[in-house]
Amino acid sequence: PPELSILNNCSPSQLQGLCSFLQLSTCPEPFLVRFCSWLLALTPDLSHSSAAILAEQLFLRRVLSLTQPPSRHLMAALTSFCSKYSHPFCRVLLAALLQEPGEGAEQTKLMCELVEECLEPHSVKLVLSQVLEVPLSEKLLPVLQAVLGRQVRGHLEVLPPELLDLLVLTLCQQAPAFATSLNYATLVTAVLTVYQSQVS
Repeated sequence: PPELSILNNCSPSQLQGLCSFLQLSTCPEPFLVRFCSWLLALTPDLSHSSAAILAEQLFLRRVLSLTQPPSRHLMAALTSFCSKYSHPFCRVLLAALLQEPGEGAEQTKLMCELVEECLEPHSVKLVLSQVLEVPLSEKLLPVLQAVLGRQVRGHLEVLPPELLDLLVLTLCQQAPAFATSLNYATLVTAVLTVYQSQVS
């Protein structure tokens, strides 16, 4: 709809107000899918800050409240949004997930699925760098495994040396805390397999 061009002319505070007025955070999921398809057709593209606000308004509450796998509508909307705005999406959603205490099993599964299937390579690297900025936990190990899974399948170019060094250093430093973790052992094996020539 031509009215959506207003999204490119709003200040951040105006966009927040507009999202609240439209109740985007609680709109029905079928409408969410349609709205995200409209966003893809919007020209010019949304700015990074506008896309980040929309990612927060459209998805944050829904993703943080998941107690079972996301519906097909929610997954379709997430996939659609990530196809064009994966960087601001990661900045908003992953940052929130990393701050959430507890297991967050469904959130972790969702992030793994997005890393494996939806995110652009530069956003996958962003996910990795964000995860490595916080103390590792059992719930984050599958996310790292998903990043390496992209590497194994050839869907992600070789990690920059500084990011690989940080990954290896983090795994070494955290080893005592994961002495009995199967996920940790699997992750270390994957790193040694993918980067055997660079890891001594």
